[in-house]
Order: sequence, then C-alpha cells, then structure tokens
Amino acid sequence: MRRAASAYIDLAALGHNLTQARRSAPHSRVVAMVKADAYGHGLLNVAAYLAGRADALGVACVPEALALREAGIPGRILVTQGFKNEDELQAASSQELDVVVHEAHQLALLENANSRRLPGLWIKVDSGMHRLGFVPERLPQVHAALMKLNGLPRPPGFVTHFACADEPGHPLSATQLQRFDSAVAELEGEHSMANSAAVLSLPTAHRDWVRPGIMLYGSSPLLQTSAAELDLRPVMSLRAPLIAINRHRRGESVGYGATFTCPEDMPVGVVAIGYGDGYPRHAGTGTPVAVNGVRAVLAGRVSMDMLTVDLREVGAQVGDEVEFWGRSVAVDEVARHAQTISYELLCNAGSRSPKVYL
Repeated sequence: MRRAASAYIDLAALGHNLTQARRSAPHSRVVAMVKADAYGHGLLNVAAYLAGRADALGVACVPEALALREAGIPGRILVTQGFKNEDELQAASSQELDVVVHEAHQLALLENANSRRLPGLWIKVDSGMHRLGFVPERLPQVHAALMKLNGLPRPPGFVTHFACADEPGHPLSATQLQRFDSAVAELEGEHSMANSAAVLSLPTAHRDWVRPGIMLYGSSPLLQTSAAELDLRPVMSLRAPLIAINRHRRGESVGYGATFTCPEDMPVGVVAIGYGDGYPRHAGTGTPVAVNGVRAVLAGRVSMDMLTVDLREVGAQVGDEVEFWGRSVAVDEVARHAQTISYELLCNAGSRSPKVYL
C-alpha cells in the first residue's frame, strides 16, 4: 500500500555533501554515518552509494552492520554502540566489523572470547559528554588489557563525541579536546573525534578519522549557520499532492481546535500528508511549504493524514505538488517552526513515507 506522500532522495546531493566533508577535513579519512536507516533516507540504498566513496560507514548497532553485510556492502563498518552480548561479538568478529568498547562488560566478553580473529576495536573516551565511555584515568588500563588480546587486526583506536560542537566556540569543546589529548598522548592507536559540527567548525578535532552524519543529508549541524551558507544540498524532498481547494469566508475556522480563522475570504488547500506520514504535528500555522515551487504556509493544525495550506499568494489546482522540505524549503526551517531538530523530521518522515531514489 502506497500513501500519497513520498520522500524523494537525491543521491547526487549526498555525493556533493560528502565532498564538502572531505574539503573541510582534507587530511582525515571519512566514516559516513548511516545509522537510523541513514537518517531516514534508506540504509541499503544510501550505503550502497557511499560504500565506494567514503572510507568507512558508521552505524549504531551490530544488527545495522549485519544488514549491510547481508546486502553485500564491503569495507570497514564502525559500530558506535559496540556489541551488547557474546553473540554480537562473534558476529562482529566473523563479519570483520569495527566496534566501540565503552564499558567493563564488553571488556570481560573480549577477554573470554575464543576466537582467532577479533573485530577492530575503538576505545570510547568520555571526554565530557558523559553518555558512554571510559573516564580518561582508566584509559591506560583499558588499552593495556586490549593490547594483550589475541586476534586483534590492529591496535585499538580512540573515539570521543562532542556535546556542544553545534555552538562554535563553546568552552566545553576546548575542554573535551584537552582531556582527550592528555588521555591518549602516550597510547598507540588512531583517533576519531569530529562529528558533522566539528568537521565544519573545529579543525583541531579532525584527526585520523572524521564522522560526518547530518551534514551528509543536507542539514546544517551549526545552530547559527544555514545549510545553504555551508554549501550543503538537501538530499530528501518530502512531497504530497493537493487533493482539494476550498474557498472559505472571513471569520470561518479551519481544522481541529479551530485554531486558524480566515482573516478574509480565501482559498485553503488540503494536502494528503499528516503526522501519520511523519510530518510533525507541532508544525503550526505559518510553517512554510512550497506549492509548485512558490512558498506558502500552513493554516491550522496538522491532522493524521491531511493538513491545510493558505493559498492566497499561490495559484494552484487539485493535483499540484506540495513540497514540505527540500530545495524550496529547508528542513531546518521547518524544524524550528515545529520546535524540534531536522534529525527527527528526516528520520520520522523517511521511515513512514515511500522513498523514490533519483
């Protein structure tokens, strides 16, 4: 069953954004992040496109990595949450994955592993985000324990994650850099620190590997800078058709809760998309859309399968296409109106709407 709303995925734009990541960090290798179904853009199709272009792919969990291997995706795959049990460790070993080690249970599983070959290992350093990882003081002990293991394909690397890189100049980023550097200074292994925001705004964090994510999909990772200013191109265009155009008189209300009242006699379009398709329910009146490339705005609340659009400034007819984000409307702008972030919008819409690859 195909719903009317569709997400159009521009793979050429994805390639352009990867090029921007490489230009920003020219001396680093690139782990292209494809976790969460490639941020809603479709894991297998996106990974197949990136596999020959990025130096590695990044996912959150072992099942995501195994799906890539089952689809024939070669090369290095980094699992940022690492393995969660013995079965996942064995799978990661047999499929030659790279996995992050971030807590004592994983160390115990590795020490008890009966394998001729282990996966590639990365030690997660908690440099200040306080989510996953070993505190800096424990790194010599953890590193020494891993170096004693049989079957390591290479010395374990070191990885950390920034809490506030989306705010260039935030003092915590400098603190995290200092903590990381002090902790790993005497230890052998590659380094990876930079997410999308740090790729673009924190060159001292680029190191051996960078890990761009949201920037690959055309959204800005920096709070005060637009994607267009960063020369990032939108990869997803969410679209649906106009299914009705009604004229309402001044003073009449539209939609649930009667939250929009017509300020004059006016045309209101009904579009076949709603929160059931992943469009944010909290996007209220005034949220921008584009009808045939001309910007318009929502009028009233978003319903499950429909929403309404103010057509006073747009010439339109039933069957015309409405874009909710993409080339004419930035997903970051919609996210601000919905009081959320682009990551959530892309993941939600991408998971619920049929995808068309361009």
